[in-house]
Amino acid sequence: MAVDVAALTRPIGDDAAAVLAQPSPLASFWAAFRENRGAVFGLAVFAIIVLLALTANVVAPHSPIDQFRDAVRAPPVWQKGGSWRFVLGTDGDGHDMLSRLIFGARVSLFIGLSVMCVSFIVGVALGLAAAMTGPIADVAITRLMDLIMAVPSLVLAVLVVAVLGPSLANTIIAVTIVYLPAYVRLARASALGELNKDYVTAARVVGVGPLRLATSTVLPNCLAPLIVQAALGVSSAILEAAALGFLGLGAQPPTPEWGSMLADSREFIRSDPWIVTLPGLAILITVIAINLTGDGLRDALDPKMRRG
Repeated sequence: MAVDVAALTRPIGDDAAAVLAQPSPLASFWAAFRENRGAVFGLAVFAIIVLLALTANVVAPHSPIDQFRDAVRAPPVWQKGGSWRFVLGTDGDGHDMLSRLIFGARVSLFIGLSVMCVSFIVGVALGLAAAMTGPIADVAITRLMDLIMAVPSLVLAVLVVAVLGPSLANTIIAVTIVYLPAYVRLARASALGELNKDYVTAARVVGVGPLRLATSTVLPNCLAPLIVQAALGVSSAILEAAALGFLGLGAQPPTPEWGSMLADSREFIRSDPWIVTLPGLAILITVIAINLTGDGLRDALDPKMRRG
């Protein structure tokens, strides 16, 4: 039998140094993420939007509900008649557009993150239950999700809000119901793909209980696609909430919400186009930034999707 003399004579410290020199999982993830320049740009833009939302009370020049009757529909600073008092002008009720856009970011991000968190937790729980508790629960849960998905998302959201009543809380409930099936189906499919693997069989042999098997053994190996779905789900929830707000079924005045701001400014699309353009741009920029970030997460979490 051949003996590797070099391996026997190599100092032990060299192996330890090689282990310590390996990058941490977080460093490896960031290295893969930053290969996608669009994702890095999207993350930077999204971080700025989140920072503005968190510091809205400090950075906003005015209160979002204060009305300036002496400056109704004032033009933005770059147009004739504009002033630095209202950098982005005012709307038809005399509200400062910049302040309402900043506070609107807080409302829209709150809706998107709330929907994502609730849908993620409930969806993962139902998906794991469908995959691991037997055919009766599986059929019941999947058929319920199929029933929800059979109705167009906006129609279902409008129906839920019409039953519960228009408000910010009911908007979150409606949008959560709309996007819940995506998490349930993805968690179920990922769990079913893991159940026949050797490590799950070994865990069952040593007596791991069903709950611990689902949460500690199977779930960690299903998280990558669920994290990507959660990131992209934030932008979808913001769009859905904006659509409800545009229809007058979302957050009610005087709450500054981008969709309701669009609805309130429709009549000025020809005379004062900035009033309707600015909320639309805020929605567009936020959604694109989140989608670019989600694309980078997908590339970083799935080695097959990484750019060469």
